[in-house]
Amino acid sequence: MRILTYRKNAKTRLHARHAENAKRMKLHVSKGDTVRVMRGDDKGKEGKVLRVFLKTGRVLVEGVNLVKMHRKARTAEEQSGIREAPASVHASNLMLLDPKSGAPTRTKARRTKERVSVKNGEPIPRVR
Repeated sequence: MRILTYRKNAKTRLHARHAENAKRMKLHVSKGDTVRVMRGDDKGKEGKVLRVFLKTGRVLVEGVNLVKMHRKARTAEEQSGIREAPASVHASNLMLLDPKSGAPTRTKARRTKERVSVKNGEPIPRVR
């Protein structure tokens, strides 16, 4: 049987691993934006961003990638059944829609907080 030993560098390795797991991705979409799906089964669908998962780089879009969820009744009064809810989509499969023209566009940063449409150079405001 092997004897457990405690190394001096074990703590530093754990901290480094935690720092890597805690990293957040920088995404081109934020909550409240209107986006179009460019790849996958729901290609061409448009919807509003409900939630952004920064650790995984995935986005929850209204009416896109709907999955059926089975729910069991938890109380006597509650009714069990099947409901549809959106599942997350990877952010790389989405394009931000220009609020003025309604066309999908890429964005660039003019200043630290402002997003600018590549197609027409107009700023795209963040909806909060």
